[in-house]
Amino acid sequence: MISPVRRKLALLPLVLLPLGTVAACGGEGSKTDCGARSCTITFDRGVDANASILGVKAELIGVDGRSVTLKVAGQRITVPVGENEQADGFDVSVQSVTKDQVVVKIANNG
Repeated sequence: MISPVRRKLALLPLVLLPLGTVAACGGEGSKTDCGARSCTITFDRGVDANASILGVKAELIGVDGRSVTLKVAGQRITVPVGENEQADGFDVSVQSVTKDQVVVKIANNG
């Protein structure tokens, strides 16, 4: 039989895991929603928007029509809305573009 103290100690890492994931994401002019292998970033347009996710920095460089230019892990890429591109071991897709925001999903493909 496992004592109540040992049971609580065994559960502690599972309780703290979501907090570690949230702490690993963040930036300026952006909101992030991260899981273990991917993050969805909502960049604000008209500001210097960036986010630190999955151990790399992602920056919104600009929008030209329905194509978005980003810098992910130091690599500059242009991704049309609804399509994917690769950047330094990451799959990058643009989910939507509005006059106020750009929503991008970045997944670690390694």
